[in-house]
Amino acid sequence: MKSGIDQIALPLDWPQSEGDARFLVSDANREAFDHFRQWSLWPVKASLLVGPRRSGRTLLARTFIERVGGRLFDGAEGHDEEELFHAWNQAQDSGRPIVLIVDQLPPAWAIRLPDLRTRLAVTPIARIGQPDDALFSALIELLFADRGLHIPREGLKFMTARLQRDYWTAERAVEAVDRFAKSQRARISLPTIRRALDESGLL
Repeated sequence: MKSGIDQIALPLDWPQSEGDARFLVSDANREAFDHFRQWSLWPVKASLLVGPRRSGRTLLARTFIERVGGRLFDGAEGHDEEELFHAWNQAQDSGRPIVLIVDQLPPAWAIRLPDLRTRLAVTPIARIGQPDDALFSALIELLFADRGLHIPREGLKFMTARLQRDYWTAERAVEAVDRFAKSQRARISLPTIRRALDESGLL
């Protein structure tokens, strides 16, 4: 099984955009990434995408739809079921796929419309998991870089080892360190990171 992080996440025959490189691929999301690369093998021209919020699921789905055409419903549970039903049917007729991003899959997503429930029962599912160590570390580094900051290796190891490993925590932690460093006029160092995370209650 392939391990590590791929930062150029999309196939070479897809033109790259600035946002594409932000989808970091590891074992935590490789299933979903490969699922969209192999969309011609889907049994129907539709897919459900489930995963934690802030996991890059919208970026992955939007990039896919921009490349191949079709329709994207983010937060599909909140959309009108009749609209989803007709969009699913249209995708089959046109050959342009539909992607439904959801927080929960049926039956946890209680679908009232029988025809929609039947169609989603045969719709393939792509899953994104919580970040593994490699992805969590790469994500923290990317979030610091977004702020024009460099995190030293020992600080990155500390954060990866000590923080709760999820996407939302990574964002909160980087924000806390940046805010603390600015308030103290301190450089980003292991002592600064340790104090910032301790004071923010993230440790």
